[in-house]
Amino acid sequence: MPKPIRYLIYAAAIALLAYNSVYFKKLDEVKAGNTVFDAAGYAKDFWEKKLTPGLSKAMNLNALTSLLKADKEKAFNEHSHALGIGNIRYFLVKGRGVVTDVDENEVSVQLTDANGKAVTPQVRIATEYIFGNAVRDASGAIDINAFANSMDFNNVSAEINKIIREKVVPPFKSKVQKGDRVAFHGAIELNRAHLQTGNIEIIPVSLQIEKP
Repeated sequence: MPKPIRYLIYAAAIALLAYNSVYFKKLDEVKAGNTVFDAAGYAKDFWEKKLTPGLSKAMNLNALTSLLKADKEKAFNEHSHALGIGNIRYFLVKGRGVVTDVDENEVSVQLTDANGKAVTPQVRIATEYIFGNAVRDASGAIDINAFANSMDFNNVSAEINKIIREKVVPPFKSKVQKGDRVAFHGAIELNRAHLQTGNIEIIPVSLQIEKP
């Protein structure tokens, strides 16, 4: 077989192989094949099925601060949660008190005991700057290993905080006044190595203004 013809046959075979091994898809078809994580849906499901039912296990904040003074290690080991091994830990808490101040960013509350007597410390309920991972992590009900990547995991925090900003805070903030008695559930962040309990900030999960 003459060389030119042989070369043509080889070229045709290579072209046919290349044609069969390379193909193209529309971009929308490729995107449709990728599963997009629904952070908002996951946060809603977590809120309704895990976090809210789990509020019954929240520790009374008066009892927690007393335990922190008496046995800090026990308080952290038995009642806090965190995803890493650092000093920052999160607690799911509840309490009652009297509103001492209301401003655009927070509501200050003097805690009271079961008899309505004022006890320390005073706390701050965040009503404007709701961010971070306190609520997501305080319950200990989310497993980081269930997520494909850290971005999805962090987006869950953002969506939980969005629920708080849009559903929990507005009805409370629109009515609360100085002197009101309030009840709350929420999450707090404490540093094990540098413990400060004199002015705790609460990221709220539930807020009620109690009748006199």
